[in-house]
Amino acid sequence: MSWSIKGELILNCNCTVFCPCVVSLGQHPPTEGYCQAWLGVRIDEGKADDIDLSGLNVAMMIDIPGKMARGNWTAAAYIDENASTEAHEALVEIFSGQRRGNTGIMSMLVSTFLGAESAPVHYENDGEIRRLSVGKKINGEVIPVKGNDDKEILISNTKYWMGPDITVATANKGRVRAFGRVWDFDGRSAEICQIRWQG
Repeated sequence: MSWSIKGELILNCNCTVFCPCVVSLGQHPPTEGYCQAWLGVRIDEGKADDIDLSGLNVAMMIDIPGKMARGNWTAAAYIDENASTEAHEALVEIFSGQRRGNTGIMSMLVSTFLGAESAPVHYENDGEIRRLSVGKKINGEVIPVKGNDDKEILISNTKYWMGPDITVATANKGRVRAFGRVWDFDGRSAEICQIRWQG
C-alpha cells in the first residue's frame, strides 16, 4: 500500500517564541514545558494506492505533555468532508501513522487517538497569509516572520519530520475548541512547510 502527498502544512502551537522542536527534534522541551498545537494540510497532489487525494484538506489537534520525542501524544484528525469514503479511510490511515512513511511517527508517539471526524476543513492562501478553519473547532491564521530585505526567515536542511525547510511564522489567530480543550494561541509560534510525503 503506497501513498504520496505534495502540498503545504501550517502549524500553530503554544510556544511563546519559535518552536524549539524544529532544531532539537523534540529533545528540548517546548517553551511552556508542554505542547498544544493545531495543524492543517493542503493536499495539492496526492494518492493512496489508486485513490486520488488531490484537492483535499486535513487538520489535526495535538496535545503533548512534555518533550515531543518522549511520546504520549493525544491527537485527533479532521478529514475534508469532500473526501470519498475510500479517500477518508486512506487519510485516516496516513495521518494516524498506519501507512508508515513520513507520518509513521504518529503511530510511535500518539498513545491516545481521539478519532477522525469528517468536517468542513478549509485551507486558504491569501498572499502570504494562510488560514485554516474546521467549523467552530479550529480557526487559525498564520503569517511568515520577515528578516533582512523583508524576506521570510527560513530554517533549512533540518531533519524535522515534517520536512527539511521550515518557514518561521506567527499566528494572527489560533483558536481551538474541541474535545474539551479551549486554546488561544494568537501571537504565538507558527510554522509553514512545503511537504512531499510518501509511504
